[in-house]
Amino acid sequence: MKKWDKNLAICWNICVSYTTHLFHNYLFSAILIVLMENKNVMNKESENVLGADNQQERLDAQWIVGFVDGEGCFHIAISRLSKMTLGWQVLPEFRIVQHQRDVALLYQIKNYFGFGIVGRNHGDRQELRVRGRLNLEKLILFFKQHPLKSVKKHDFEFFCQVFEMMKQKEHLNKE
Repeated sequence: MKKWDKNLAICWNICVSYTTHLFHNYLFSAILIVLMENKNVMNKESENVLGADNQQERLDAQWIVGFVDGEGCFHIAISRLSKMTLGWQVLPEFRIVQHQRDVALLYQIKNYFGFGIVGRNHGDRQELRVRGRLNLEKLILFFKQHPLKSVKKHDFEFFCQVFEMMKQKEHLNKE
């Protein structure tokens, strides 16, 4: 039930207890007040702190953590690539994949962090992808300061171990 529907229902219940003459005058006034309040609410949607749109407008650290717990991916790709020192490429990356209708959310997350690339994943899906040592270091720092809550925390810890090994150039050893 919309806010103004609920208010109208409350006004209707109050009005029924009055005499018929007062009832018509009061009901008319109440409806005008409710409609004016609704007009103000519609003009100020972003001030509706409970609305879903507003939650996405003001992303904060805990919102990001919860979203990544459900939708994020800490990925280590290992691919055969002959031009690499040992013939293999190790590529750490962070991804969030969403249907294209939610691409604006991916841009909001990208803007929150200040880095990453939003592009086509495949089909009707878009992704936010973060690669590169400096950006991944910032991302790792963020999730260490704002820990994940789900089992994805273990994936993140493993991702951090591999990333640290790469920083130490251990991925360039045959061992």
